[in-house]
Amino acid sequence: MKQQVDGLQLYRWMALSRALDTVLCAENPHWFPAEGEEAAIVGTFCDVRPSDAVAPHYRDPFVVYLMRGAELWRLIAQVLGKRDGYTKGRSVPFSGPAELGIVPWVAGDLGTSLGVATGAALAFQQEGSDRVCVCSFGDGTSNRGDFHENLNLAAIWKLPIVYVCQNNGWAISQRADTYLNAPVAARGAGYGIPGVTVDGQDVEAVRDAVGQAIDRARGGEGPTLIEAVTGRVRGHWAGDKATYRVETEAGRYLAPTQDPLDVQASRLLKRGEATLEQLEEIREKVAEEVTAAIERAKAAPDVVAADLALEDVYA
Repeated sequence: MKQQVDGLQLYRWMALSRALDTVLCAENPHWFPAEGEEAAIVGTFCDVRPSDAVAPHYRDPFVVYLMRGAELWRLIAQVLGKRDGYTKGRSVPFSGPAELGIVPWVAGDLGTSLGVATGAALAFQQEGSDRVCVCSFGDGTSNRGDFHENLNLAAIWKLPIVYVCQNNGWAISQRADTYLNAPVAARGAGYGIPGVTVDGQDVEAVRDAVGQAIDRARGGEGPTLIEAVTGRVRGHWAGDKATYRVETEAGRYLAPTQDPLDVQASRLLKRGEATLEQLEEIREKVAEEVTAAIERAKAAPDVVAADLALEDVYA
């Protein structure tokens, strides 16, 4: 049975992601901004069961952790290098609390989470449960060898996993059209699995596509490759001035017809599921929530050398 998350809650998660992202970019120049990509993130993970596993990639995974029950102030403490962070300030965005069904991975390069997520799906299959794993990654990562190796293995063994490529058009400073000659979703055919392209600025479209793939995986039919086409508004990291981009390019993803928050707001208003006042109240409340959380995180004790020694290294 799927979790009952309505359209207004989807909007709230995206608004929280935007507010949190703004603060973290200001606090840590090494943070990877997700502004403009909220629909691809929230739509991918909103209906995953608590018993399932998730493996969000490095671009703003914190909203996924929050959707799973993590504490906001402790996530921010992680970014600020505080002792109360989930991993005591180590590995800023990459690891969430494993008890919340978040696939743990810590690596200096991208794509390694695909293997861990595929391994989780294999474990679910071997235990005979109907649990699934949902993982996300970027378009640049789709050109790594382990992307192909994992999709091939998952397809052959019909593993219960959903692969979601969050295609924002850039691999750091390289445009996608210089390293992709076809949609990422088209690669699914090479492994005999469905490949689906979806509007990554529409949270409900992403949700529907991923939901169908989850049902397919849960039913023993194997993996699906989904490509959520979105846009990266800011640089690769918060301190990246992105001088390699055309100035007008980023702006279109925050135009009313493309900004994922505006797209969902317009839908909610048209369906009579929200008023302008309600939407504004949501934006104000999540901003207050983030402000209170960052104040608490800043007041927490800093990490000291003893915290980063051999503790937590060995079981």
